[in-house]
Amino acid sequence: MHAFRSHTCAELNKTHVGQTVRLSGWVHRVRDHGGVLFIDLRDHYGLTQVLADSDSPVFAGVEKLRSEWCVRIDGVVKARDESLVNPKLPTGEIEVYIRDIEVLGAAQELPLMVFGDQDYPEETRLRYRYLDLRREEMQRNITLRSDVVASLRRRMWDARFREYQTPIITASSPEGARDFLVPSRLHPGKFYALPQAPQQFKQLIMVSGFDKYFQIAPCFRDEDPRADRSPTDFYQLDMEMSFVTQQDVFDTIQPVMQGVFEEFGGGRKVDAEWPQISFADAMRWYGTDKPDLRNPIRMQDVSEHFRGSGFAIFARLLEQDGTEIRAIPAPTGGSRKFCDRMNSFAQKEGLPGMGYIFWREKDGGMEAAGPLAKNIGPERTEAIRQQLDLGVGDAAFFLGGKPQAFETVAGKARNVIGEELGLTEKDRFAFCWIVDFPMYEKDAETGKIDFSHNPFSMPQGGMAALEGDPLEVLGYQYDLACNGYELVSGAIRNHQPDIMFKAFALAGYSEDQVRARFGGMVNAFRYGAPPHGGCAAGIDRMVMLLADEANIREVIMFPMNQRAEDLMMGAPSVPTNDQLRELSLRVIPQE
Repeated sequence: MHAFRSHTCAELNKTHVGQTVRLSGWVHRVRDHGGVLFIDLRDHYGLTQVLADSDSPVFAGVEKLRSEWCVRIDGVVKARDESLVNPKLPTGEIEVYIRDIEVLGAAQELPLMVFGDQDYPEETRLRYRYLDLRREEMQRNITLRSDVVASLRRRMWDARFREYQTPIITASSPEGARDFLVPSRLHPGKFYALPQAPQQFKQLIMVSGFDKYFQIAPCFRDEDPRADRSPTDFYQLDMEMSFVTQQDVFDTIQPVMQGVFEEFGGGRKVDAEWPQISFADAMRWYGTDKPDLRNPIRMQDVSEHFRGSGFAIFARLLEQDGTEIRAIPAPTGGSRKFCDRMNSFAQKEGLPGMGYIFWREKDGGMEAAGPLAKNIGPERTEAIRQQLDLGVGDAAFFLGGKPQAFETVAGKARNVIGEELGLTEKDRFAFCWIVDFPMYEKDAETGKIDFSHNPFSMPQGGMAALEGDPLEVLGYQYDLACNGYELVSGAIRNHQPDIMFKAFALAGYSEDQVRARFGGMVNAFRYGAPPHGGCAAGIDRMVMLLADEANIREVIMFPMNQRAEDLMMGAPSVPTNDQLRELSLRVIPQE
């Protein structure tokens, strides 16, 4: 017999009754039933109930076992009494009578329990992550992640892509976040960078003639953490293709992503139609460039109904350039209680409040109620109702000013309204492409023009588009949103050096600076670069959605905490003087 096991803790059933077997695993829980000790023995695959009675020669040894001790048992498989069968377990028809036992690893008092649903502080869970990972939910999440990655690989190979690896130590590159720098021992005073993404390398692979590339790529960004973002590193399905248009990329990645969500979505509906929405429309309708389309609410511009109206706040606001009034329809939200609650929500978000109108039944007809309705009168109120297609029992909320000042709050309010009124459809994955991103943005304080998205994207219209107002230039850039999260980001690349120099010049980079920072890629483009494009899908975020988790750390095996610390391994750590000396570095204490 094998030194540790003849079967896993999920394999035994009625066909094994009478056999002598060997199992190894962890003591999940111990139950004392008056002289009979029942133990749920757990391994990665499942649970098996094993037992010893007071007549057993190993009873004394079994009596010493505690939660999470790692043990090996030999025993005889017996059928459970029919009334004691556990249909929830694959091994629920049998139990194993222990004949011999060996403790493989005793456990001290546990800082967190593996059995049960107790809540522990995240700090405790991350410090003892190896115990936290033993819990059923975490085993399920991390296994799901592994299966998703395997499925992505198979699907990419089936689409005739090949996987190539790109360097982990490289040069610094502006990808929109801070680099992690690595000091060079052989070149004192110089630094490598960990790649924020394999962006330049995958483009160079296309220049090298390989046509279709993909990689399950680690990416490193020194970012502030969020619930849906790791502060240090993450993995993405990275892909690039030659001789393609934007639509070709969409047609290639959709069956891969849709197939994975159908395979691992647990029966939830996966939309097959993926609408393409311009960035401008997404902000106008949803207040975000990653809208949750499970929520049917679409905001509308209702400025004309308030211009010159009796509601002085909005009327005066609209006299200023670049302002508008936007309405958020709220079907079934027509009660003063709900309207007051949403008004409080806006105040918590830093706004003075949120105007509202709600429609109620009166004398067999319909009446518009709320402060706004009284101020603007029945004619304007009715015009708003008709534009928004609302009726009795419905409401609308209003925000005004320059869109960039209120769109974020409006987008959040739309989500809250959809959730609270039960309008957001659960058990569904709703995808949409966000397209036509602006290439540039202006810093509100300095007035400086800079890239708003990926700097290596091809401007729509090529060189001619760069001759006009930079803020009017759109790029062949695109994101895929699902249920309110950005899952994919990509672009058709700028593969022509003259257009690239012009694009960077508008953002304040001289030709010399571009050559200094991206010399490898610029030089390569001089030797017959093909048109190419691609995208990258965030694996951590994808698994987070599939696992129905709200925090990305629940699907990462060994994540950092909110302060980018590894509490288990003690990173970041203080280097020794010898290490610093070898790297020609000195740490200057912060005051």
